[in-house]
Amino acid sequence: MARFLHIFGIVFLFTFGAHAQQRVALSGIIKSESGTPIEGAHVQVVGTVLGYATDAEGKFQIKGLLPGEYTLTITHLAYVAQHVKVDTQNAKELTITLQEDPHLLSQVYVISNRDQLFSKVPGSVSYLDQNELILLKPVTGNEVFRRVPGLNVVDEEGAGLRVNIGIRGLDPDRSRSVLMMEDGIPVALNPYGEPEMYYTPAMDRMSGVEVLKGSGQILYGPQTVGGVINYITADPPEEEQIRFRIQGGSGSYLSALGSYGNTFNKTGVQFTYLRKQAENMGPTGFTVNDFSAKLRIPLSDKSTLGVKLAAYNEVSNSTYIGITQPMFDQGGNDFTVLMPNDELDVNRYLMSFSHQTKLSDNLSLNSTLFGYTTTRNWRRQDYAYNTFSNGIPNPPPADWTGVVWGDESVPGGAIYLRNRTGNRDRQFEVMGWEQKINYNLKLGSITNQLTAGYRYLYERAYEQRINGTSATAQSGALVSDEVRTGNAIALYFLDKISLLPKLDVSPGLRAEFYNYEREILREASTDVHNVAENKIAELIPGVGLNYRPNNQLNLFTGIHRGYAPPRIKDAIDFSAANPVLDLEAETSWNFELGLRTQVVAGFFAEITYFHMDFDNQIIPSSQSIGGAGFGVTNAGKTLHKGIETALVWNSREMLNTSWLFILDFNGTYTHATYNSDRLISSGGETTNVNGNRLPYAPELTLSTAFNIESTFGTGLRFTYTYVGNQFTDELNSITPSNNGRIGKMPHYNVLDATAYHRIPKWNAQVNLSVKNLTDVRYISTRRPEGIRVGLPRFITAGFEIKF
Repeated sequence: MARFLHIFGIVFLFTFGAHAQQRVALSGIIKSESGTPIEGAHVQVVGTVLGYATDAEGKFQIKGLLPGEYTLTITHLAYVAQHVKVDTQNAKELTITLQEDPHLLSQVYVISNRDQLFSKVPGSVSYLDQNELILLKPVTGNEVFRRVPGLNVVDEEGAGLRVNIGIRGLDPDRSRSVLMMEDGIPVALNPYGEPEMYYTPAMDRMSGVEVLKGSGQILYGPQTVGGVINYITADPPEEEQIRFRIQGGSGSYLSALGSYGNTFNKTGVQFTYLRKQAENMGPTGFTVNDFSAKLRIPLSDKSTLGVKLAAYNEVSNSTYIGITQPMFDQGGNDFTVLMPNDELDVNRYLMSFSHQTKLSDNLSLNSTLFGYTTTRNWRRQDYAYNTFSNGIPNPPPADWTGVVWGDESVPGGAIYLRNRTGNRDRQFEVMGWEQKINYNLKLGSITNQLTAGYRYLYERAYEQRINGTSATAQSGALVSDEVRTGNAIALYFLDKISLLPKLDVSPGLRAEFYNYEREILREASTDVHNVAENKIAELIPGVGLNYRPNNQLNLFTGIHRGYAPPRIKDAIDFSAANPVLDLEAETSWNFELGLRTQVVAGFFAEITYFHMDFDNQIIPSSQSIGGAGFGVTNAGKTLHKGIETALVWNSREMLNTSWLFILDFNGTYTHATYNSDRLISSGGETTNVNGNRLPYAPELTLSTAFNIESTFGTGLRFTYTYVGNQFTDELNSITPSNNGRIGKMPHYNVLDATAYHRIPKWNAQVNLSVKNLTDVRYISTRRPEGIRVGLPRFITAGFEIKF
């Protein structure tokens, strides 16, 4: 590797000297047909690697060009793409007009525009576009989310099949505190009653990702305590486009994607198929087949219908069990497949219809109808930890298979595999209908951009526990059987009021009404019929403020009510004489204050202070969902406060360099603690955890990247990640337990590297990517049931081409 980097550096230096002369620039402004500057339009020089996104005044400047004739391609989400031929010798200040796209697919974006300052967005936001995804060469989506300030991402099985994200100190377990969407549609199993991410959209097929953490998230729901993450898939292109990408490497890893898009007589189509697999990505082997289709059908000059179909199938050896502490200390078993008979099958099917109609120049109506079903069947072999009585080892369980992992000399240090299974079979149904209006109104000097609407969602979960009598049994005795049903209605509005040309105030309100029912048909192998229901109503207000003293600075602040409904399975408890509401809704007040600035071309900075005060936060109990007893519990009052920072430096925009140098830095300091008296009994002692840090809430996380790219398309990128130490329980235990589930997790550093070469003539790229370049060994999590070691050095190479 060292020799490779040395040769690569010599090539860079040689080429830099040969190509740094006689460079010119192209500049201009992009406007709409009404003459309004368009911010966030992307200007690409065809046949080169050069491009630019217009600023708040619609201006662009592309530096580092050799004199000659070029074709510019200008694209924007809301406008028809345009191709313009220019000659650098004759071109002065270009003025290019874009035509509004009347048949824009009514794809819901969390962030309404793409200017880097996000000058009209109420609150802190992040947007990672397709170029960033290409440079990262992510093996999993976790690598992408680590690039966003405020996010703590926890690897579980190494393959990113189940994303665990915590925002600003919130618990990352199954991302239950984050509203996860794809093209504006929820993706959780049941968005209200079971918001866990057992299905995670594959980052391989995405064209971008949005993250919204400010007051603007109150438009969405139900989870709006931490933030909103929206995966964005490609829309049908105006012209024929065929894309093929393949990436393969360590552990028999393969990711192969093919897509076709075109527009026929104004009807657009986009088909995408992804095949992803690995034999041993860490301890995980899996196969994924992922297909999606999008159609854009113009019904009239002012009306468009969008259709989306998707099918996903996953088979993996995912398991709950991790290695014990003695196994980690001794080494050699980091990626051993402890449970070779465990198998998780996930199948998901989605259909959605979106309709957009422009009722007038100032009024539009968007309607969305969607439905999806997810089947999650998980065969898990049972096990037991070794135990001692009076200092003497107890014998293994009677149904022991003879397989043991770990150290039997200490209690809890060894794992006995049992000759039986617990099959957790679940099916989830979701159907939703949403309508909203976007209305622009001007009253004197005051302009309003009003978004208002309603949303109905139906969800149902079927859950069975089936115990098998062998290590591979998928059927057997029905132990438990239940059905959980929810119906929710949300009413909302957000009004962006421009009180002054440089000052916007964005008040908003959402009302949530949620009725849910739990029906138990069988419990502890006995037929029963227990039914209980409950109703919740909640108002979620919020207000944001944006002040732009000039085009280089944006000050923002906001406050909103955080809210997440209780998980049905834990909310209704039948253990008492009468069913009671055991798990409460999650509520908080969230405040932030920040600024975004681009003082000079090529340097962008953002800093945000956040403060989240929870009346009641929900955290996982001893294990993730699916084990005995409750999966989550009321943690009471908690307090989260900290600072997020993002810096980006671009040499070409600032210094007019022919070579491109980009350096960015993203950092978050978070202090998340229990904020009320709460007594925890353990080992015969009672401890008040008031003031203790929350589990899995590192105080410091950093992500920085340095990218070098030559004028002929060869580049090198380094990405560095730091995650501070973390506690894993409420007591903030430092000494690890023998079974590995509890104990302080040390900080860790990970360095990734990617070398690539763009071939503009063919619209292609080749790359070599190394994750965990220095092969650091670290604990990524102690959940769900034991230690998971972070992915070791992982090498892939790939090729991508677009026709």
